[in-house]
Amino acid sequence: MSQTLSDRLKRAAGILRQCESVVIGFSGGVDSALVARLARDALGAGRVLAVTGLSAAVPEVQRRAARAFAADQGIAHLELATSELERPGYVRNDGDRCYHCKSELWPTLAAIARERGYRSVVDGANADDRADYRPGARAALEHAVRSPLAEAGIDKAGVRAASRTLGLDTWDAPAAPCLASRLAYGVRVSEERLAHVERAEDGLRALGFREFRVRHHGDCARVELAPPELDAGVARAAEIASAVRRAGFGRVLLDVEGYRRGALNEALPLVTLAAGRVA
Repeated sequence: MSQTLSDRLKRAAGILRQCESVVIGFSGGVDSALVARLARDALGAGRVLAVTGLSAAVPEVQRRAARAFAADQGIAHLELATSELERPGYVRNDGDRCYHCKSELWPTLAAIARERGYRSVVDGANADDRADYRPGARAALEHAVRSPLAEAGIDKAGVRAASRTLGLDTWDAPAAPCLASRLAYGVRVSEERLAHVERAEDGLRALGFREFRVRHHGDCARVELAPPELDAGVARAAEIASAVRRAGFGRVLLDVEGYRRGALNEALPLVTLAAGRVA
């Protein structure tokens, strides 16, 4: 018999109760927000700590969203500086960049859990993530981080449906991975390049666009807009180009295929075979 979303949510709550008390790797996005709410309901607010890692890869808009959600839900929230930009493997930005990022984050959260008496560390990975290229998942396994949504078989559509039922404002929030996910593999990660992306995306947001990515390809920015916004993007191409150039890019390309999940992973075989990289 196939499981309903209600069945899967009950399973996720059961997994969280097994954890007894949790530190959550918390971005404030739709997935980690649902985990935080489920943990609060299953364990009580006193057994939940949401932790947001802060670095140049985390935009201010995301930091504000995480703070607002935790405050609204009555969940303890901690912000801490992380140092992934000091890791050569992260800065090099090969196909396993996320592994190096999470290898910085999870030991830090595990130490906080030990110091403060929490039994487990959990993340917001959902069932769809298991079908995608996610090198950060290997770091989660290495550090015994549990994924209640994925373990319970809750996919992204289920996350959004459950969030809407629970009245969470995040239910229709655009996906919000870190800014480094906008840098094409082989383009070295730097604070300057991350700032270029953040300013460019702030510029698109100010123009009224809602779901998009500004992909960093060295001097060139490739703008992906969600398909429903693509026609408006074509009509306002000059405004988009101006906003993105002001952020520090020399050239601006509008991707006519639009925003799609994992677009940078399309180039992974080329990165693997390339003899050189953008410095």
